[in-house]
Amino acid sequence: MNKEQKTTYVNDLKSVIAAHEGILVYHYEGITVKDLEKLRAQMRENGGALQITKNRITKIALKGSKAEKLENLFKGPTAIAYSKDAVSLSKTLVNFSKTNEKLKILGGLMDEKVLEPSDVALIATLPTLNEARVKIVGILATPAKKIVSILLAPSLKIVNLLHAKNLKN
Repeated sequence: MNKEQKTTYVNDLKSVIAAHEGILVYHYEGITVKDLEKLRAQMRENGGALQITKNRITKIALKGSKAEKLENLFKGPTAIAYSKDAVSLSKTLVNFSKTNEKLKILGGLMDEKVLEPSDVALIATLPTLNEARVKIVGILATPAKKIVSILLAPSLKIVNLLHAKNLKN
């Protein structure tokens, strides 16, 4: 990389860090290109992205950012995954690591809090924002369904009675 490319790399990475709530750092050594492409596709489906990093230059980009605390994770073949939805990001990376043991989650950052690998695994068990919304709507809709069924019950009994009378005649 020449100096201009390094400057562009640092600026791009700084903007990525500033724009995303969830950032996870992982080792990808031994993962095939085909598997990495699968992971990239899964990340895109969930609104995230992956980027293989250049450790020395990445450490420069981390200086002064909210992710500066992650600097010690950048050793060896390191990459980052990032998304605005940290739960979906964690779920995708943890699920992929279950099927591909070569992916090692080193830690991450969520809302400016440093995460250990165990924290990432715990976050992956939480419902995503959309899943939580669906559950809340379901909880709110249940009482309304019960009220409607109670109100319709007497008229339903009358309809059934009339239907039974018509069958007898």
